[in-house]
Amino acid sequence: MAKKLDLNKTVFELTQEYPELIQIMAGLGFTEITKAPMLHSVGKVMTIPKGAKMKHISMMDVATTLMGHGFELVGDMPDMTASAAKPETKPEQEDHASDARTEQLKSYLKRLGEGDSLENVRADFVREFGDVEASEIMQAEQELMKEGTPLTEVQKLCDIHSALFHGATKEEKIANAEKEVEASVLRKKAQEELAKQKAFPKKDYANKNAMAAALEEITGHPLYTLTKENHALSELIKKYRETGDASLISEIREISIHYAKKGDLLYPVLKVRYGVSGPSDVMWTVDDEIRDEIGRLAKENEHNEEWKKQVDAVLTRAEEMIYKEQNILFPICAVNFTDDEWHGIYQDSKDYAVCFGVAQETWEDAERAAAAAPAGPEGDIVMPGGALTLEQLTALLNTIPMEITFVDADNINRYFNENEGPKVFKRPAMALGREVFSCHPPKIEPMVRQIIDDFRNNRRDVVPVWMEKGGHAMLVRYMAVRDKSGKYLGTVELVQDMEFAKEHFLGEKA
Repeated sequence: MAKKLDLNKTVFELTQEYPELIQIMAGLGFTEITKAPMLHSVGKVMTIPKGAKMKHISMMDVATTLMGHGFELVGDMPDMTASAAKPETKPEQEDHASDARTEQLKSYLKRLGEGDSLENVRADFVREFGDVEASEIMQAEQELMKEGTPLTEVQKLCDIHSALFHGATKEEKIANAEKEVEASVLRKKAQEELAKQKAFPKKDYANKNAMAAALEEITGHPLYTLTKENHALSELIKKYRETGDASLISEIREISIHYAKKGDLLYPVLKVRYGVSGPSDVMWTVDDEIRDEIGRLAKENEHNEEWKKQVDAVLTRAEEMIYKEQNILFPICAVNFTDDEWHGIYQDSKDYAVCFGVAQETWEDAERAAAAAPAGPEGDIVMPGGALTLEQLTALLNTIPMEITFVDADNINRYFNENEGPKVFKRPAMALGREVFSCHPPKIEPMVRQIIDDFRNNRRDVVPVWMEKGGHAMLVRYMAVRDKSGKYLGTVELVQDMEFAKEHFLGEKA
């Protein structure tokens, strides 16, 4: 069973929970963690992501190492692409202005570090930088640390934030400054999203609810099935509230299947093809939180009053999500999606387990469209090692006991094999031809981006990740695909059930 490591907790809290973390983190470069005074002081206010940023240690390395030691990362995932991101090209004049601004900010920070009073620095700072973004201050701090500013001085640097923010105590001022950094990043992201949306055609949402209602009436249509699942879930929640029967939580837990369908089949299409990113950025994260909380509560043995209170809270969130799906998500999809897209979603839905007892019914229109689809090309595929027909090559790839995904050099999903049986990771055909990043929830996307960026720039060739899934030990390997000259062609993901190896070696040991 994976050990949950909450990235929102302090380093001190985590090492108390998992003492083995001290040596793991020291091996990554967090050498101060082995010193008890540092662990019991700085460690009580420092989180792993913040420590990695200060030490300039790749969070990609941290995350993969921790997962390799059996940890499941929870909490707020940091931006793993920030350290590797290259600054956008700007005109020379703008570059000089930006550099001068950063240098001036650094001069204020240095004055604090050299002992100048905060009030003196505050007065000069506010006069010159009344419109500064907190993220600019953060950048100046990072540059000072690159120049060798000791870790013990970092706390002093944070004082400059109080020149902009109010608070009764130093801790409150710093906390407010951190919030402003996040806010400035969000503002920038919002501006980028608005710019993207201008590239998409405007849609008329006046009749969105009527359009969704019409699709929900078509037997077998994806919205017909998803709506039936919501009705069944509502009944289960109602039954639990009336009876208090804890055994119903295991049935309600099937919500994970319903949410997986939304995450794989609806959110990415809205975001990538129509520029509607809200559901992907917000609902997807809430789905994950609800699913994880219900899963945790289902495993609890003691059903005391606190447990019941937590169950009631998460079921309320699930009911709110039902409302949002029926009144926001489904109508948006109804306005945007084409018949062909709905047909593809219908076909991909067949790969998911039944949830809440709602079996997928036949959608005649989609079945007729599939029957009329043109056949693939014929003839041999000639390779350096021999030649195979398309039928032979397809069957060969499907026989390999792994789930195979190939993403090309432009980050586009190009191929999934179709080995039989339940898939560890669902790979809908609708995702082919789409950017791989759209297939991952917001929390995981930064990690995927960093892996591919490392492959593209020859920093890595393979990233192995061990995990437990459905009670089975799984190995997921991401590997760079290169030609003979070393040119990057893409990334392959190999998902392999390693339970057989565990049983073999444990059996031999016994």
